[in-house]
Amino acid sequence: MMSKFVRSDRVGSLIDPPQGTALAVSYLRVSTKEQAEKGGTDEGFSIPAQREANRRKAEQLGAVIVEEFIDAGESARKADRPELMRMIQYVKRSHVAYCIVHKVDRLARNRADDVTIHLALQDAKVMLVSATENIDETPSGMLLHGIMSTIAEFYSRNLATEVIKGMTQKAASGGTPSKAPIGYLNVHVRDELGREVRTVQLDPDRAPLIEWAYKAYASGSWTVSQLHVELTSRGLTSLATPKRPSKTLAVSSVHRLLTNPYYKGDVIYRGVVYKGTHRPLVPAEVWYQVQSVLTAHKSAAEATQLHDHYLKGTVYCGACGSRLIVSNAKNRHGNVYPYFVCSGRHSKRTSCTRQAILIEDVEHLIEDYYQRVQITAARREALAGMLHHEFDRLMSAEADELAQLTTNRDRLEHEQDRLMQAHYADAIPLAVLKREQDRIAGELGLVNRRLEAHHGEYSEARAHLDDALNLLEHCADIYSRCDDTNRRLCNQAFFTKIYLEEDDKLRVDSAGPFEMLLDPVINADAVIWAENAHRARTSTIDSSGQGSSLVRWVPQQGLEP
Repeated sequence: MMSKFVRSDRVGSLIDPPQGTALAVSYLRVSTKEQAEKGGTDEGFSIPAQREANRRKAEQLGAVIVEEFIDAGESARKADRPELMRMIQYVKRSHVAYCIVHKVDRLARNRADDVTIHLALQDAKVMLVSATENIDETPSGMLLHGIMSTIAEFYSRNLATEVIKGMTQKAASGGTPSKAPIGYLNVHVRDELGREVRTVQLDPDRAPLIEWAYKAYASGSWTVSQLHVELTSRGLTSLATPKRPSKTLAVSSVHRLLTNPYYKGDVIYRGVVYKGTHRPLVPAEVWYQVQSVLTAHKSAAEATQLHDHYLKGTVYCGACGSRLIVSNAKNRHGNVYPYFVCSGRHSKRTSCTRQAILIEDVEHLIEDYYQRVQITAARREALAGMLHHEFDRLMSAEADELAQLTTNRDRLEHEQDRLMQAHYADAIPLAVLKREQDRIAGELGLVNRRLEAHHGEYSEARAHLDDALNLLEHCADIYSRCDDTNRRLCNQAFFTKIYLEEDDKLRVDSAGPFEMLLDPVINADAVIWAENAHRARTSTIDSSGQGSSLVRWVPQQGLEP
């Protein structure tokens, strides 16, 4: 008997079926959206082929297909496919004899889902029939059904394992296992043997904008929102796809691209970091500077509150150690007077009795402190000479450590190479690789930082020391001319905390190098060093007619010839 099947929109329907004809439903599925859309149609080439095979099977059964259900671009690894659910509900309320599928794996690819779906069809008294496999409700058909269902589950799981293995291998060799981020293009090229290879190239339109964005943000002069506005005005848009047109980026997308290590040459897959073969868009040092600026901006945003003042976050109560907060008091004439009050007393968290103090008086106290700690030019020269001399002594004493660090670095890099070779040979699993890679990376990072310290720490420290001494020599003059923003920066550079005592005197915790440079013992040593150095030079000149610096400073002991 020929089946009368008429296409109506997206499902099939029978026009006036003959009396007593068996009714059937047809279930069609393809796994990916690409399959579903291939060839410029909604259903793709695979759906018509499945439909024709199901139609021929219905003719063999003497049945008529009255409804068709299509899941286009839905994986069989999940059972909650919309058309599958609709089909189950349909057969429960209709007098349908057969459910026809092209193959069993169109319906399910694991045994649990297969059993669940099959039982639902049996409860509705519907027989499952495969158009290409000898599957029905006979004992041999049910045996074949179980075998094919098991094979489908194995295929699905094995395919996933092989895909992960292939993606891991691609990432380990420096490839990009997923869609490249904005600024790059996924392209197909041919190698020297004519084989098509998937690779990544810079996007000539977007890469310069991403590179500029990193350099601009690393300067610290931009916020993410400002950068987003500027990139939008410069024409940065997402890459168009067949499904989505190109559009401007969201602020969150700009933030994500600023934190993506792919731009400095790293590929991260399943938590493991690999060195990519793609061309980095930004130097590593610029990428790390951007992360530092992002962290600093986040901290500053979290600290922003109502009643802001440049001393907030720097001044503390000397009695209980609580932070001093701003409180505005208004007199009967409507004049507002800003005070600093103890937050511990204000919130009744402590029993502090610290009285409020006018913010203007605290400002004057800090200005007076800068006047007291400002050093003279002679003191600056004494401190600089003594400390530079000590740097020279330390550098000459650490040659052995430098050699040991170099040996350790070579050993760790060799161990890293052997670990990757063992992983490629399937000698160690991914979890062990990741754990060992993290361990080696930590040790190697420490060694490299120490090596960098040997090569650059002392010269960098000398430069920072000179900057700190220059600032200390002119700190009062600089502070008196600063606006509120720069006064905040000065205080953050000089102090970690400023405590206001009950007698309205200051007690400070100095920051960074200033704790050492303002130490009375260090200053006394510097005076002794300068005097001894002067005598040594004078004595050498008197005996040879030339100056000499063959003197050695020992802390709190003066100089050794």
